[in-house]
Amino acid sequence: MQKLSLLFTKDGLQYQISKNKTVLEEHSYFAEEENPTATVSQKLDEILAKKNYSEIAVVSALNHFTVMPEGFPEHELGYDLISFNAPVDREHEELMLSVNKKQGVQFYYTFPRNHYQSIKKLNLPTKFNFSGEKFRQSLNLRNQKEIHINLYHHQCEFFAFDRKKMVLYNNLDVNSEVDFLYFIMFTLSKIGFGISETHFFVYGETTENETFITELRKFVKNLKIVFDNIPKRNFVMNG
Repeated sequence: MQKLSLLFTKDGLQYQISKNKTVLEEHSYFAEEENPTATVSQKLDEILAKKNYSEIAVVSALNHFTVMPEGFPEHELGYDLISFNAPVDREHEELMLSVNKKQGVQFYYTFPRNHYQSIKKLNLPTKFNFSGEKFRQSLNLRNQKEIHINLYHHQCEFFAFDRKKMVLYNNLDVNSEVDFLYFIMFTLSKIGFGISETHFFVYGETTENETFITELRKFVKNLKIVFDNIPKRNFVMNG
């Protein structure tokens, strides 16, 4: 039986079809590059109609989110909390929740309702998750100050940890690798992380964002590329 994995990013959709943990097919689609007249919704419908799947895994990296302490019970406030970070369209966005009990946080995020309905109408076992939570699950933390950066196409998300305690999470849509660098270095100054004492770990589309990594190396002392997405090995989509 085949599993379909979907990753939604800014103006993009990546998908994998796998069987017994072996990736059979993988493609990325970015509306602004490949076909400006086609939409992500149209591409999603094409993928969903392509084959008979036994299960679906969905990860949203869209930056409509907020982070709250685990156990926060006022779920009806989710839309209001997200609206402090990004504009929310309640008529067209589904409110979702991902919880990390180990770290003691929960992510509220919204997901386009038309995508949600297209997926759910297949009536298949489906798991939805937020990219921040999926990324957090993959991290190996140490007793030090750390910045973990996951790079996408025109997008990045990052965590700041101080001795395994989460200090900050953010998810950014930017069109320049230099903007990535500015936001992350600005964040360091705001949370009191010194350049020499902070360890940086980078994941994801590192080849595509080579300029960002080259510039980052000029400023930081401790930098490690942990995972580079190569064909059929997108770490956020796997597992």
